Amino acid sequence: MSNKTASKDIAEETEKPEKGQVRELIEALLVAFLLAMFIRTFFVQAFKIPSGSMKETLQIGDHILVTKYSYGVHVPNEIIGLNMRLFSDIVFFEETPERYDVLVFKFPRDESKDYIKRVIGLPGEVLEIRMQQVYINGKKIEDPFANHTESAGFEEPRDNFGPVRIPEGHVFMMGDNRENSQDSRFWGFLDIKKIRGKARRIYWSWETTGDCFFCGDVRWGRLFNAIE
Repeated sequence: MSNKTASKDIAEETEKPEKGQVRELIEALLVAFLLAMFIRTFFVQAFKIPSGSMKETLQIGDHILVTKYSYGVHVPNEIIGLNMRLFSDIVFFEETPERYDVLVFKFPRDESKDYIKRVIGLPGEVLEIRMQQVYINGKKIEDPFANHTESAGFEEPRDNFGPVRIPEGHVFMMGDNRENSQDSRFWGFLDIKKIRGKARRIYWSWETTGDCFFCGDVRWGRLFNAIE
């Protein structure tokens, strides 16, 4: 008799109250949200291309993946959704981008906006543009990604710029679609600490062909292409 009582007591002590389904769902959603925010902050973030300033490399409607760790570890200092910065940018293990890297960065004149351009000039270099041709330290450089839609003229700063020395800790950015890009020729140098990450790959591309939501076509040939 006593054995049965003891067995019953042990069973009751080891039983645990079941969580409610709503509570379990909330916990799962919270964990998923925190994990997504961690990945977005330190590893990979998705962006959509809204303009043609990087044609032909990137088209309007391309969706791209950007690695956040390529040039250092950024300490989170923004409240997502509120465009509020809590403190100045802090970057650990900071690295300088290489020429021709495609970067997503905070627009210097309005950090609530993200821009995407290509690195053309590096810290300490003297950059000059003469009749659409780029010169670094007095020597003309290869410019394989430049897309010119208009003939060279005397327009400044679009076709003729500088010479200027790029400060340490900064880079000179230009869009591939040179006659249709607002870049460092117009708003100045980019502080490396303002870089969000390096554009790596196109994971989706949609060409809009009309005003309705479904009016468009998938650019199948662009899916999963590396960004060079």
